[in-house]
Amino acid sequence: MLTLHRAALLLADPADAAAPAFADGAVLVDGDRVTWLGRYADRPGTAARLREWPGLLAPGLLNPYGACQLERRYHPDPREDLGEQPLVLDVPDERRGGSARRGLQRMLGHGTTAVAGPFEHPAVRTAVARSGLTAVPGDGADGGLDPLAGRTLAEAVHRPLRAGGPADFAVFAAASATELERSGASCCLATVLGGRLLYRGR
Repeated sequence: MLTLHRAALLLADPADAAAPAFADGAVLVDGDRVTWLGRYADRPGTAARLREWPGLLAPGLLNPYGACQLERRYHPDPREDLGEQPLVLDVPDERRGGSARRGLQRMLGHGTTAVAGPFEHPAVRTAVARSGLTAVPGDGADGGLDPLAGRTLAEAVHRPLRAGGPADFAVFAAASATELERSGASCCLATVLGGRLLYRGR
């Protein structure tokens, strides 16, 4: 089924200063691929389910701190009454998979569609593979859930949105890249990975 995602602002390639920005832009998705993007007024005349989002639609983000977040932090289960923030503590092997799955879900809530390793623990590697997030090489840097912490949007995007390319993107409650960088990726409204809406904010 075709889905048309409409947003107040579409930035298909924030890393390219010459790339156009589309006010009232849209991305047409077929399966796991982008088939068209541009101004909503210029959309193809094909029947598609419409999803309308306020704010800024941009390529999904790369979290460079994946190894730290998934292997050196514990993401509590809400039933544990330990809060929502990752904790610095030793994670028993039998709880590592669950912690990693919760961490990956929280990353999706920050517009993340790619995560940097390396991942040494089998349970973490399995959780990453099953999540659908793209795993990329990394240096194991220490950092948090927000891929925009200390980085610009241009630096944080994983890869640009292109017709024919993967339908991996996020929508943020921000009117511009500058506002998004100031507020951070926790203002994520939705994350689409492989054409599937895997996170939707309240």
